[in-house]
Amino acid sequence: MPPMPTLNAVLETALYVDDLSRARAFYEEALGLKVLFGNQRMCAFDVGGKSVLLLFLRGASREDMSTPGGTIPGHDGQGPLHIGFAVSADELPAWESRLQEKGIPVESRTTWSRGGTSVYFRDPDGHLLELATPGLWETY
Repeated sequence: MPPMPTLNAVLETALYVDDLSRARAFYEEALGLKVLFGNQRMCAFDVGGKSVLLLFLRGASREDMSTPGGTIPGHDGQGPLHIGFAVSADELPAWESRLQEKGIPVESRTTWSRGGTSVYFRDPDGHLLELATPGLWETY
C-alpha cells in the first residue's frame, strides 16, 4: 500500500450569508480583511497571507458553476457556523478594544488549560467568530 499523502493546511473556508454587502463591510471594516475577489454571488478575503475566507450569498452557490478550467460543484450551508482566527497573545487586548470600538459585543472569553485564550463574538449573520491565541490546541 502506498504511503498516505499529506494535507498541508486548510486553505479556504466558507460562510453563507443573507446579505453579502453587509457581511463584506463587516469583515473589511471590523476585522480589516483584504478583499481578493468579489462579485454579486461571493467575496474572498485574505486571512494573514495564509488562508482565504469565502463569503457566499446564501443559495447563490447551490448550482454547479462552470469555469474555463473546470466545474465547481454546487454547495450551500444553513445555520450559524464557527470560524476561529489565530491572533498573537500580545495583540488580543488590541482586538478586544477594536471589537468594543466597533460596537461588537464579546459573547464569551475562555482561558484554556494549555495557556491559550479565546474571545468569541458574532458576525451580522450570527456566525460564531473566535480570536484565539497560541495554546488553544496541541498544534497551535
